[in-house]
Amino acid sequence: MTAKDQAGPAERAAAVPPRAEWPEVGKRSEGGVVLTDVVLATFRLNARLMEAAQGLAANGGITAAWWQVLGGVLDEPRSVADAGRIMGVSRQAVQRIADLLVERGLAEYRPNPAHRRAKLLACTEAGYWAIRQISLAQGPWTTELAKAVDVDDLRTTLSTLQTLITKLEEG
Repeated sequence: MTAKDQAGPAERAAAVPPRAEWPEVGKRSEGGVVLTDVVLATFRLNARLMEAAQGLAANGGITAAWWQVLGGVLDEPRSVADAGRIMGVSRQAVQRIADLLVERGLAEYRPNPAHRRAKLLACTEAGYWAIRQISLAQGPWTTELAKAVDVDDLRTTLSTLQTLITKLEEG
């Protein structure tokens, strides 16, 4: 780590050169401009989806974050690290929520035959019940929202998002 990386906010602010000395931003392609707009729209969409998810999760008596973690282990028990990879979040973030889910009886830790220390997180009946309650509200919600967009456009959007995710995860 360099001294610049270790500098505090005041030191970093003092190190900002005058605007006249800033490097020029290169010309962007049309695709780059449109992708920037897609990223900004995705940020806004994510905020609205998280608000909606919070309301939907309340039907199961849980939070959107708890719903997300339970969703990572609904089909099979997984290590916290594997659940995090599926969800695209850090192991540490999943671990905090997993511990709360276990404490509340919505999930449990099981032995992992592949790794003695990394236990598997599994959904309990209470967790499945919470998810079922959410699904009862989520199904009609998505059906209604989907009426606003042509299903072929939704398929194209999904394919595009999956391509961008793959490219970003490749590094």
